[in-house]
Amino acid sequence: MTIFLRLLAWLLAAAVAFATLGPPRYRPHADLGQSGEHALAFVLVGLAFGLAYTRNRLLTAFIAVAMTGAIEIMQFWAPGRHARWMDFVVDASTVCVGLAVAAALDWMIKRTRTQASQ
Repeated sequence: MTIFLRLLAWLLAAAVAFATLGPPRYRPHADLGQSGEHALAFVLVGLAFGLAYTRNRLLTAFIAVAMTGAIEIMQFWAPGRHARWMDFVVDASTVCVGLAVAAALDWMIKRTRTQASQ
């Protein structure tokens, strides 16, 4: 299961990177506005990485935030794209929300298993 979750997390990160850096015509659009689209994409990335990498959550959070920053910085060299500080703030904060939700889910599952085994 862990291998599947890790593969899913990295594929999702690659898809978000492509949507962020690729041609605008290939980017999926939702009626959430730009910040809403960013929030949805990065909360899912955070959730996926949080479920896939449970051993060192602080390191996972650091890498996820660094990845969002790197994606935002790479937009300087992507034609038709614009790097914005506010986009980074939304991306980094929502990836952390996704990681926190994953940690809470993991905690609840472990607690339920412990109670069931008693």
